[in-house]
Amino acid sequence: MPRQADLRSQLAVGRHALDPARVPQITEMIRVHPRRATRLIELLWDDDPGVANRAADTLERVYHDPLPALRRIVEENKEALIGLLPEARFIKLRWNLAFTIPRLPLTAPEARRVAATLETYLDDRSSIVKTAALHGLADLTRHDPASLPAVLDLL
Repeated sequence: MPRQADLRSQLAVGRHALDPARVPQITEMIRVHPRRATRLIELLWDDDPGVANRAADTLERVYHDPLPALRRIVEENKEALIGLLPEARFIKLRWNLAFTIPRLPLTAPEARRVAATLETYLDDRSSIVKTAALHGLADLTRHDPASLPAVLDLL
């Protein structure tokens, strides 16, 4: 249990909600101890924007090139992550989910569900969220090739 509180405490460090603070160090810790990714994913729902944002930043970094154990843990949480996408309130959480979720192994219906949410992100006030949504939509075409013409029209 102390590890869980410790991970949240580490993610809580930062000057403001968008400050990456200790994300590079936490990313390495999660790579070395992939079981801690379960707690990291839980912290995406944290009420503190800094904690949720840094958890999402860390998840995006570790899932960019995950080891098999880490990949399995993240993929076991696929449905929860897809469910979080339309609920995400914090800017950095939104853009990191937009980059991460399309990298998951998705069925075509899941890809369409994610795409529907990412299309709403295109109206976000943040240009970074909009850019991440476009990137995510482009990545989703690997799972749903029929979506390619619509995504090309957006670009």
